Amino acid sequence: MLSEEALKKIQKFHFKTRRQAHDLFSGQYQSAFKGQGMEFSEVREYQPGDDVRNIDWNVSARFARPFVKVFHEERELTVILLLDLSGSQLFGTRQKFKRELTAEVAGMLAFLAIRTNDKVGAILFSSQVEKFIPPQKGASHVWRLIKEIFTYEPKVKTTNLDAVFNYVNRVVKRHAIIFLISDCCDTNFDKSFRLTAKKHDLTVIRILDPAEDELPDLGIITLRDPETEQVAVVNTHNKKLRQAWQLKRNEHYTYLTGLFRKAGVNMADLYTNGPIVEPLARLFSQREKRK
Repeated sequence: MLSEEALKKIQKFHFKTRRQAHDLFSGQYQSAFKGQGMEFSEVREYQPGDDVRNIDWNVSARFARPFVKVFHEERELTVILLLDLSGSQLFGTRQKFKRELTAEVAGMLAFLAIRTNDKVGAILFSSQVEKFIPPQKGASHVWRLIKEIFTYEPKVKTTNLDAVFNYVNRVVKRHAIIFLISDCCDTNFDKSFRLTAKKHDLTVIRILDPAEDELPDLGIITLRDPETEQVAVVNTHNKKLRQAWQLKRNEHYTYLTGLFRKAGVNMADLYTNGPIVEPLARLFSQREKRK
């Protein structure tokens, strides 16, 4: 049972994400993620500027004046959100935890989907698939999704991206729009990732905190891995240690960007202390140009 305080927080979050999705870029989403084809809608009289290739010659001959066929985009896409709920999502040194940012992004994408008559579902994962929320329409479904992100307690804290992509490739049979929302703190998921990108329309949104990018010079500190619970005492005065940290971060970033680029997958980085709308707007714009 949710406490009154928790319920109010989720309700506030629900209204915020719905407003942002409504006010900011529902048109951009629709342009960036198009339907699978066009379906016939009606026949109407030709107007200057209409594509002559759409003229219906049978109807035009019958009425002795030109008529054109009108087509509409065949919408109703299926959107699947892959939501990382591993231990690293409980990290945050600025305005919010990474898990809160994940919930905000997921809520916005879910509202954008239902506004364009798309179905949206979610897969909550850690080093295993924790929960599958089947795709549905409607604001009440988005409410359930946001509530699950805030309240679900994963069974394990570690991360395994290969496991979630293998699950997607096995369970999601029809073509879908898939968003991976994760800090991507993992490796060795290349094969399953490429297969997902080939079968579906895949986009990656990385959830980051600025403290992860650079190890500050704070003297002797204690660090705890939020996924393995391992504790280490480190001397951050050590310049070589800080350089090694930075090198590891750079190597991982190079690995990810190389994998995503070769698979033709767009990526956006969102920080716990940074804007959300602008990076997502840029992401949608990049996708639209790619089309």
